[in-house]
Amino acid sequence: MPKAFTPKVVTANALLEGDAVWLTEDDQWTRDMSKAELMTDEAHAELRLLEAKARADQIAGAYLADATPSPNGPTPTHFREAFRTRGPSNYDHGKQANLKNV
Repeated sequence: MPKAFTPKVVTANALLEGDAVWLTEDDQWTRDMSKAELMTDEAHAELRLLEAKARADQIAGAYLADATPSPNGPTPTHFREAFRTRGPSNYDHGKQANLKNV
């Protein structure tokens, strides 16, 4: 039996900056997941994903991510997506910091 469709958002990475971005209802890319279009219809979600993938001059790696509605807009349901909402994780620490002293 197929798994029931759950609400989704279209997400990708901004081509030039690499930041996580989400597709809004008005076809803009936002760095704020709470402004993303939350889709509850599977066919509509697949269509929006195809439209996003056609914008390869703006983004890379578009996919559908699980989300849940909240009073402030869509929120992630998986830790990977929650992590992506916090921005880049390539701060100067650990091995990166130690390599500067070599």
